[in-house]
Amino acid sequence: MSKQPATRKTPSTAQPAGISDRKTLRANARKGIEDGAVTPTYSADRKAVIKLLNDALATEWVCVLRYYRHYYMAKGMLADSVKAEFLEHAQQEQAHAGLLAERIVQLGGEPDLDPDTLTARSHAEYKEGGNLRDMVRENLIAERIAIDSYREMINFIGDKDTTTKRILELILAQEEEHADDFADLLEGWIGE
Repeated sequence: MSKQPATRKTPSTAQPAGISDRKTLRANARKGIEDGAVTPTYSADRKAVIKLLNDALATEWVCVLRYYRHYYMAKGMLADSVKAEFLEHAQQEQAHAGLLAERIVQLGGEPDLDPDTLTARSHAEYKEGGNLRDMVRENLIAERIAIDSYREMINFIGDKDTTTKRILELILAQEEEHADDFADLLEGWIGE
């Protein structure tokens, strides 16, 4: 058997379509560094995305406040189990608010947490509810509003801002879980 000389492969210099070469990537990274995470390849309307995120942020904070009120005001035979649900959802909504605020800053915006305008900018309403069942119902309605608003934002953003899209998809999945939790509670409601 004769040995064939080993052939050495040279790296291909041709880039696939739509992929920048290293030199271009490096040069582009040095341009506009004051924009932080927003590079020239960001194709969404940044101002529109920041506004959408700020409206979603207002919605999350209104939901946090409503959930905490319901947590503290829940009374009746079923209150303990429902209170636990209110508290868990309040904490998850607050985590959503954190994700949204961080993304707003990454995009070069400022999170709008002005208490005077939160309810006006929120998609969901701050409804106190007259009794435990009303509270569950109002939270289900708010979650359904959140589901539709997040779905619309995801569709608006599309693939122009995949990071924001992933954040919104993560939040949407949790809002759907919340709605399902409340729908289950209402379906099996015993009492008033």
